[in-house]
Amino acid sequence: MQTDPTLHQRRIPELGQPSDQTGAKSVGLHSEAWMQDGVKRVEQALTRLLEAGDDGETELTAAMRYATLNGGKRTRALLCMAAGALAEASAATLDDVGAAIEMMHACTLVHDDLPAMDDDVLRRGHPTVHVKFSEATAILVGDALQAHAFLTLAGLDAPADRRSALVRELAQAVSTGGAAGGQAMDLALVGKTAELDTILKMHRMKTGALVRASVRMGALCTIAENDEHDELYEALDRYSDCFGMALQVVDDILDATADKATLGKTPGKDAAAQKPTCASIMGLKAARQFVLDLFGEASEAIVPLGPDAQRLGQMLQQAYVYLAKDASCI
Repeated sequence: MQTDPTLHQRRIPELGQPSDQTGAKSVGLHSEAWMQDGVKRVEQALTRLLEAGDDGETELTAAMRYATLNGGKRTRALLCMAAGALAEASAATLDDVGAAIEMMHACTLVHDDLPAMDDDVLRRGHPTVHVKFSEATAILVGDALQAHAFLTLAGLDAPADRRSALVRELAQAVSTGGAAGGQAMDLALVGKTAELDTILKMHRMKTGALVRASVRMGALCTIAENDEHDELYEALDRYSDCFGMALQVVDDILDATADKATLGKTPGKDAAAQKPTCASIMGLKAARQFVLDLFGEASEAIVPLGPDAQRLGQMLQQAYVYLAKDASCI
């Protein structure tokens, strides 16, 4: 990762106009408009796919809806939609793929919050699922959300090879090489001294793998990953690797500097649990510069994709402004 000392003095470059043939075109190209529309669409898809029903004497469905429909910026679903716009995927397909990704993300959060994991009582400003319901219910919620994510992808109105590619991509993101393996590393590092490379590897697995999958899944809705499209997927991977790492490093910074209202969860958890992080190893100043470098590299990664990548660029701009402000990066 090359460091550009002047990055903090310039904005993330604007990209050109996309040739957008999806349903999202009707809301225009303004970033806030399509993002707001995208959030609304994925919320509607989640509400439909997790329809409230009679669970008899259990609260499983209610707890699943609580875990997924109780706030969230829907960053991963929006990344999927942004890459899907580049690939000219249909809005209906992207809605359901984005919802499946958000179900899987919610699954990881519910399990991460458990007493045996990160042991947190707040998520997005609300009691965590195991606090609101019970620890056993929270475990089942995570399991059921993962199953529903794969059922959603398997039931897409899309060719079999596309559905298979999407299922494989999401499975890899939460496997031992992805979120599950990253969480295991996170737990194993508690109270230990770790090299920065080890922390970065853990972040790429625990957080970055699902971000990478979100971007790739948007493209995979219509574009097969093969030799003909190597350059496209290489650019998307470089972009998403940097984007995902930036999200996690900012999370490290905020855990050390922000209050409960800003975080929506308990601050200072990493230090209290004696977890090594980028912020603790690099120091806050260097960690903030690292975030800026990551945003710069992500922007450069999609330049070869031209105007069609505008929405990926807008996601980067939005994250840059939001995260940089909250982490005092600029």
